[in-house]
Amino acid sequence: MKENENVIQKSSWRFPPTFWTANYVELLERAAFYCMFIAISLYLTDVVGFDDKWAGIIGAFFSAGVYFLPPFTGAFSDKIGFRAALLIAFTLLTIGYFTMSFLPYKATVVPAFVLLMFGGSFIKSIITGTVAKNSSETNRARAYSIFYFVVNIGAFTGKMFAKPIRIDIGLEAIGYFSAIMTFIAIIVVFFFFKNIDSTGQGKSAKEIWTGFVKVVTNARLITLILILAGFWIIQHQMYASMPKYIIRLVGKDASPEWYSNVNSATVIIFVMLITHWMKKFKAITSMNIGMILMPMSAVLMAMSPLLTQWTGTSISMFGLFTLHPIALTMIIGIGIQGLAECFISPRFLEYFSLQAPKGEEGMYLGFSHLHSFFANFIGFFISGFLLDAYCPDPNKEGLRGLTASQLAPYYEHAHYIWYYFAGIGILAAIALYIYSKVVKRLDGRKISV
Repeated sequence: MKENENVIQKSSWRFPPTFWTANYVELLERAAFYCMFIAISLYLTDVVGFDDKWAGIIGAFFSAGVYFLPPFTGAFSDKIGFRAALLIAFTLLTIGYFTMSFLPYKATVVPAFVLLMFGGSFIKSIITGTVAKNSSETNRARAYSIFYFVVNIGAFTGKMFAKPIRIDIGLEAIGYFSAIMTFIAIIVVFFFFKNIDSTGQGKSAKEIWTGFVKVVTNARLITLILILAGFWIIQHQMYASMPKYIIRLVGKDASPEWYSNVNSATVIIFVMLITHWMKKFKAITSMNIGMILMPMSAVLMAMSPLLTQWTGTSISMFGLFTLHPIALTMIIGIGIQGLAECFISPRFLEYFSLQAPKGEEGMYLGFSHLHSFFANFIGFFISGFLLDAYCPDPNKEGLRGLTASQLAPYYEHAHYIWYYFAGIGILAAIALYIYSKVVKRLDGRKISV
């Protein structure tokens, strides 16, 4: 009996060995990715030597590609088999991460990111496919709960390691840590991952492209995707803007890597409670609440100058430790973003599927995360220009060698960055509210006819 047929049919927590192997390598891959991703903007400027604008552009293409490619690399994985695809993916990742640290130059870092982009896109489709094929209808919900728990643990762990690597070893060593994680994954897959019989199955690249064209030419769906991108543009500033913002204003000993984990912790603690609480409400209602919370988080992030006037540059946290007002407002803002995500993410796929044409929900859901493609591209791109304007690189020509007091005038309006993103969030929240009313009216007309 083949492994994918030997799925426990009862509703239990027992799963075939390949399920656990897939989740273990997913943990390694997420730790590798987020250790690198939380440092990507700093790495591109402080190690490689790009300015903020070019760092934003490169980050935009890389992070957007990771979300655009999975349907296509997933189709290829179906053709060659999951085990072979995983070995290819982790090999690409290992080479890409190693190159980041071993050859941190402008001429080599872009090819390295291309390898990481393709390798990471394979993982997104293969692991979720493995979870589905190694679970039954009766225990699939539990299977995915384990999977998402593992994803969050991996992301949390990777970002926890990022700070000590940056401080104690050097930012250029980030790639070595990630390469070690993905190399271990190669060994695990080679010895322990039993192939799922998927060779020759799945859609062709042409069919996937046809589906993509259908989605982006469907006015109702592409409008929803672009509106939700407004939410994720703010969310992804944890990686695009926040690390540089914190370190340049507070100092190199600040902990933006750890602050970003407030988001993961908030989601882990509250997502089940909020989802249970909101189950009596429509999906669009839950999403609207999240969209209202998101610009509030950005406004709070911008409140640090006001808080500094009241408290000075050090705030005691119950006598246990102290925080800079900038760090505190950032932590509170990131926590609210986590709450907003709890309202939006669990219900988005449900609502998105209802907007897809009947009978084609599966194909359309394959592109449901296009909002992250647009959000990453736009968010990183904007970030580079905003940082350059309001929170410039201290190594920039004309600023190099200036003391902290001499740099202060250049950072006086750094918090304006978050007002721009708050504006995007407000527009997105208003747009989603209008969208929900228009869709409801259009659907009502169809029923009446």
